[in-house]
Amino acid sequence: MTTKVFVDGQDGTTGLKINEYLAQRRDIEVLRIDEAKRKDPNERRRLINTSDVTFLCLPDTASRESVSLVDSDRVVIIDASTAFRTQPDWAYGLPELNRAQREKIRVSKRIAVPGCHASAFVLAMHPLVAAGIVPAGFIATAYSITGYSGGGKKLIAAYEDNPVPALSSPRPYALGLTHKHLPEMTVHSGLTVMPAFTPIVGAFYKGLAVTTYLPQMQLARQVTPADVHAVLADHYAGEAFIRVMPLGAPENLDDGFFDVQANNGTNRVDLFVFGNEERIMTIARLDNLGKGASGAAVQCMNLAIGADERIGLTV
Repeated sequence: MTTKVFVDGQDGTTGLKINEYLAQRRDIEVLRIDEAKRKDPNERRRLINTSDVTFLCLPDTASRESVSLVDSDRVVIIDASTAFRTQPDWAYGLPELNRAQREKIRVSKRIAVPGCHASAFVLAMHPLVAAGIVPAGFIATAYSITGYSGGGKKLIAAYEDNPVPALSSPRPYALGLTHKHLPEMTVHSGLTVMPAFTPIVGAFYKGLAVTTYLPQMQLARQVTPADVHAVLADHYAGEAFIRVMPLGAPENLDDGFFDVQANNGTNRVDLFVFGNEERIMTIARLDNLGKGASGAAVQCMNLAIGADERIGLTV
């Protein structure tokens, strides 16, 4: 039997990448909307309710509209917007979050795919909060370096069609400290205070790394980098898509420099711990179009349809 899949928003960056993954699958039948009808609510309603799984690759308002079109209680909705990521009746699409999360995704008809920055931050922070190393009231300071594909078609065009000299330099943004990923970064890490978080876009297509600082004086107890590393390694033991990299290994760096793009083309997250007795930091690296978006969506679909979650994805 094949699974019928509809991608609502098939022409966006995330939708196009999901279709790339699905095109390799013999167990998937992709339902496509005629270009002339892609904004027709009746045609979208028909395709959504004909499908077994519908991916929503749309802005928040449009995603909410699509959810309102669901009549069938059989359809699994996997939403890539920020609209539902902190809603308690939606499963957060991060199977590795904790021991119960994978089953929540398997049985849910409503799955919210995490944001790219949020995935990296939460995977590094949540185990430390759960282990009692980081207090819930911790004010995390973090930044992310990301490729320009995370900004969608408009930003991609700015970098690739007629680039100006200013685009060759790293560019911090969301400097009002109200980035749209902050609510999910807070809720799903177990924190009660939103992080101070700044993303930075670079002149490369994809790749992302989130760095988070852990000053000893703000932690719940005195720990070493080895202690933090041990908690992460234990939490993610056996996970196919999470690697906790060896502490202090020379291959973690390239002559002292960190490679943000090393996970490109995979659905993998690499976690690193650096620091000393006074200050510790974590870095979480992923492909912002893979585990940070489309790859994560397909992983959730695999769970929802009862397939091996690794099918069609590169470790």
